[in-house]
Amino acid sequence: MFDTMTVTKAAAGLFGAFLVLLLAKWGGDVLYHVGGHGEAAYVIETESSGESADGEEVVFADLLAAADPEKGAKVFRKCSACHKLEEGSNGTGPYLYGVVDRPVAAAAGFGYSAAMQSHGGNWTPEELDAFIANPKGYIQGTSMSFAGLKKAQERADLIAYLQTIGG
Repeated sequence: MFDTMTVTKAAAGLFGAFLVLLLAKWGGDVLYHVGGHGEAAYVIETESSGESADGEEVVFADLLAAADPEKGAKVFRKCSACHKLEEGSNGTGPYLYGVVDRPVAAAAGFGYSAAMQSHGGNWTPEELDAFIANPKGYIQGTSMSFAGLKKAQERADLIAYLQTIGG
C-alpha cells in the first residue's frame, strides 16, 4: 500500500504547511500588534448631554442665552417633515407656532397620545430641551417617532428659533 517514504513525505508536507502558517501568524502579530497596554495615542472626546468636553456641567440657560435662531432654523429642517409653523396647520405632528410656554398637548385639532395628554404642564424651554433630546425616554408612550437631537447646542438653537415663531 503505502511505503514509509510516502508517509514521511505526506507528514513532512502537512507539518511544513502548518509551520509556514504559524510563522506567518506570528509575523503578522509582530507587524500589526494591537495590544491593549499603554496609553491611547489619540483620544476622540465626545460631548455628553449635560457636560462639556472639559467635564464641567453645561447649564441649559447659558446655552439658550448664546443660541443662534438662524442656526435653529436650519435645525428645524429635521422637524419640518412632521411639524408646521403656521398656527392651526397640523401635519403628522402638531403645529409648532407659539409652542414655547404653550400648554402641553394644546394644539387645536391634533390627536395626541394618551401619554402626552396626561403629561401636563407647559412647554418651557427646559421642558422642550428634555423632550427634544429623547422624546420616547422623556414621555414614555408618546407617538413621536423621532429619535431626538443629541447635541445640546442644536437643541438650544432650535428652541431659540421656536421662541421667535408666534406667541
